[in-house]
Amino acid sequence: MNIAIDGPSGAGKSTIAKILAKELNITYLDTGAMYRALGLKAYQSGISPSDEAAVSELIDKTTIDVQAGENGSIVFLDGRDVSAEIRQHHISKMASDISALQCVRIYMVDLQRKIAARRDSVLDGRDIGTVVLKDAEFKFYLTASVEVRAHRRYIELMARGEQCDEAQIQEDIARRDYNDMHRQHSPLKKADDAIEIDSTSLTIQEVKDKMLDIIKAAK
Repeated sequence: MNIAIDGPSGAGKSTIAKILAKELNITYLDTGAMYRALGLKAYQSGISPSDEAAVSELIDKTTIDVQAGENGSIVFLDGRDVSAEIRQHHISKMASDISALQCVRIYMVDLQRKIAARRDSVLDGRDIGTVVLKDAEFKFYLTASVEVRAHRRYIELMARGEQCDEAQIQEDIARRDYNDMHRQHSPLKKADDAIEIDSTSLTIQEVKDKMLDIIKAAK
């Protein structure tokens, strides 16, 4: 069984995916973290996310793996745990920019499909139901207003001790939405057979319950 959760940045996809995976006792594959890991390597290597030739060469020298940990997924970049580093705000934008490259999409989609084919999984991202797992048994499109998503991100970053500006975060999220929805390869969009859930005024518990009710009703 595969569950696909798509939607814009900050809608709560990863949080919900982790909870569903735990309750259903299946694997959570953090696809966004995989892009963040590559974005981190490009950033540390001084490579522009718009330089496709350089990024393609970087991919050939990169290994990314995601494993289950006690507190969620552990992301390894070239054998090193980078789970904390990839959550920095500037790496989020780097991941969005680098994900627009065709060589990156091809590499990631192939890797994600291979992992999902081996085990029951929950995957979240921007093109899971439309590209990566078109035949997923369950597809959800999770969204929320830009204002609410920015505030959630602001609270998250402040809780980690990072100084940030909420207005700037909102601007960055709006820009990322536009970039994700208008990129040439695998743009963010709702799959025709996906169930849309707007989490603007919902708690995590309420979103989780909605999804679980749908999944259990189909079994």
